[in-house]
Amino acid sequence: MDIRPIRTEADYRAALAEVDKLFNARPKTPEGDRLELLTTLVEAYEAQHYAIPAPDPVEAIKYLM
Repeated sequence: MDIRPIRTEADYRAALAEVDKLFNARPKTPEGDRLELLTTLVEAYEAQHYAIPAPDPVEAIKYLM
């Protein structure tokens, strides 16, 4: 898989599969570098498409109480 922007759901799933394969890669190796780049791309895609809105402050306090 070439590293490129994640634009579609299929790209996202492919990137997640690649991250899963590289999950135990050692840092500062080609595999570790690839994992770091892919996770950065996945995080950016998730922030854009699966954003979690901030809770209402009053509701958050009520929940914690």
